[in-house]
Amino acid sequence: MKKIVSCVTAILTMGFYMSAYAQIEPEDIAVVNDEFEVAFYESIKQKSIQNHDKALESLAKCLKMKPANDVVLFEIGKNQLLLKNYKDAYDSFEKATKINPKNRWYFHGMYDVCYQTQDFMKAIDIVLVLIPFDAGYREDLASLYMKTQQFDKALTIINELNATVGKSEKRELYKAQILNTPQNQDAETKNLLDLIAKSPSDETNYNALILLYTKMGKDAQAIAIANKLETLIPNSDWAQVTLFKKYLAENEGKKAVAAMNQALGSPKIDSKIKHRILNEFLIFVKSNPAFDADLENAIGYFKNDTSVKVAKEVGKFFQKKQNWLKAIQYYEIDIKTNPNDLEVQLLLLECYFQNKDFGALSKKAEILSELFPLQPQPYLFAAKGYNNQKNYKKAKEILEIGMDYVIDNPAIESEFYVQLAESYGGLGDTKNMEGALLKAKSSLQKK
Repeated sequence: MKKIVSCVTAILTMGFYMSAYAQIEPEDIAVVNDEFEVAFYESIKQKSIQNHDKALESLAKCLKMKPANDVVLFEIGKNQLLLKNYKDAYDSFEKATKINPKNRWYFHGMYDVCYQTQDFMKAIDIVLVLIPFDAGYREDLASLYMKTQQFDKALTIINELNATVGKSEKRELYKAQILNTPQNQDAETKNLLDLIAKSPSDETNYNALILLYTKMGKDAQAIAIANKLETLIPNSDWAQVTLFKKYLAENEGKKAVAAMNQALGSPKIDSKIKHRILNEFLIFVKSNPAFDADLENAIGYFKNDTSVKVAKEVGKFFQKKQNWLKAIQYYEIDIKTNPNDLEVQLLLLECYFQNKDFGALSKKAEILSELFPLQPQPYLFAAKGYNNQKNYKKAKEILEIGMDYVIDNPAIESEFYVQLAESYGGLGDTKNMEGALLKAKSSLQKK
């Protein structure tokens, strides 16, 4: 909401006295001046120390002397509002507007009351009166339409503001909320088509319409607009977003890669859309491995994006598909820039194990145990690697060290004993092997 500037009271007070002096005889000035000054300034003083009841007593004296004085009524309204006497405050502000309808602050007082009492429908009527005084109140009108769920009216005023004063984050959030309903999507579609007809060289409206059609599931219309945009503005980055999807659907990989690279390299395209493009290309590459190098190149566009660790997410994608080599490739890319990410390090070790690359597993797990000496998992992976290489003695030594760091985790504890049993078995120690297996079973029962 708009806020009343600090100098308003002083200005209104001066106006009050000028008005009063213009209506009295010269010989009465001293008496009237004394009575008003004493009462009015006493009210200001009492309000400043938050003694609003006393302020109202002084203002009542002023009002008795000048019953139709708008400045006094305005001050009464402000004190009543501060006391949360909303009806009395509104009545006083309203009386002031009827005496002096050219002072917007009186209407703003009424608006303050409506806003604080959440009477947003009545607030709209007042804001419509305030807009001719200050066009900035159109922002308030948009918010009020949202609060009263008059989304069609809100969308109209938002579009007007976007066209005249530029977009704002708040209005864009409102608009996104509005466009969740089919009725308002249709209205916005018409608005954007009208804007394109009026300004065919303005790329912004094409972009918005492409996104809206995509959100509505109207891919054919989105592609048609993208094609139109590409014809009018051949190098348009936004057109490539939709054309990329078209080329993927038509299995035109090279064209899709070209469109993808232009979109990913564009500062105009939102990062969320770029992530979606990468995910779609990732699915495409799974069935078209000839484009592996293009996928790796695409990941490079996200090297400065801290919101999502792209290489790590790609690694997880391939790990779920049990493509261990691909998962290893992308986890290793991620580790180059994020060596302290324990999660990705452990995911990498799991892939080495599943891929039966036990030499790499034991070597990297031992290094990891030095980087994270209090974490038991690296010791466990190292032991798995050594056991599978039949280096049972080394596996046993590592397990005995790592066991000290297993705390309140029966599942990992059980795995440690299973690996110990394997080490003892390989060393020919049947007694300890059986004991380790019993402990493994006991640990599982703790779960």
